[in-house]
Amino acid sequence: MEHVAARAGVSRALVSIVFRGVAGASEATRERVLAAARELDYRPDTRASRLGRSRTRTLGVTFRVGHAFHGDLLESLYTQADDAAYELVLSGVTPSRSEEAAVETLLAERCEGIILLGSSQTTTQLAHLATRVPVVSVLRPAPGEEVGVVRTDDAAGLRLAVEHLRALGHTRIALLDGGRTAGATERRRGYRSAMRHSPALAEVVLPGGPSELEGAAAASAFLDLDPRDRPTAVAAFNDRCAIGFIDVVRQAGTQVPRDVSVVGFDDITEAGYPHVALTTVRQDADRLGAEAVRSLVDRLDHGATATTPGRIVIAPELVVRASTGARKPRQASS
Repeated sequence: MEHVAARAGVSRALVSIVFRGVAGASEATRERVLAAARELDYRPDTRASRLGRSRTRTLGVTFRVGHAFHGDLLESLYTQADDAAYELVLSGVTPSRSEEAAVETLLAERCEGIILLGSSQTTTQLAHLATRVPVVSVLRPAPGEEVGVVRTDDAAGLRLAVEHLRALGHTRIALLDGGRTAGATERRRGYRSAMRHSPALAEVVLPGGPSELEGAAAASAFLDLDPRDRPTAVAAFNDRCAIGFIDVVRQAGTQVPRDVSVVGFDDITEAGYPHVALTTVRQDADRLGAEAVRSLVDRLDHGATATTPGRIVIAPELVVRASTGARKPRQASS
């Protein structure tokens, strides 16, 4: 900072004012200081500067590495945090790194609030974490009033998928289940509710999951069924699962959507690629991110005047592409 001050011809204190973003420097001085910093390739140590402040203005985010929709959410969270003059600190969850470890990293970084994407923590763990910092659970319901929730209406999304397939004439519609993944319980409930709404529909639940590999395994189970008993349509837990399913059935000679229609969930970027063209249930990543940041910032900036963490449930939208079509009559075997 002393070198920057000398290059810009100002005091070190004025350089500090510029980099802290507080009042006290004219626009011309600020530009001169920033230009000097660029010439010297100087960047302030934001971590060190946070240690000297009562507030860090940072929000921590846990996310699952490799989860495509979490990537879409991160883009939205960055945009919203920038607009609110907060920084994000990310901490990834992997098969060998638990969510608990990811959270502890964020707490060590002095994050003022934490956003959990698709959390797998227990109700007790969430309640305990909420006693330490404000918490928002995104994509997963959380009981109690301590934790804010921002999520899509997953049950309504599966109902949209089933109703779309039923309108195309399909009566045997399978669910590629998400197991214990966040949102899976609600999507399973929505599927069963929609199927039971029409006595003509036959339930078939195949083990699935959030990845292409689990979608591929579901496709193998689908292909093992007697061709006469195979569903003519499937609603997958998410787009990744649907893409894995489609890849395997196509390799086996089954055509999509002629032989089986497929609906995903999320509307990740790949779902819209021309060679995928996946019909899917869209989650509004922009709004999910905006509501999550707003929920935390309101509580952090307004303190005791902020309301109890809310429950925000956002309606999904069906996006129809080329992976679904009208049911074709099956030819009678000779």
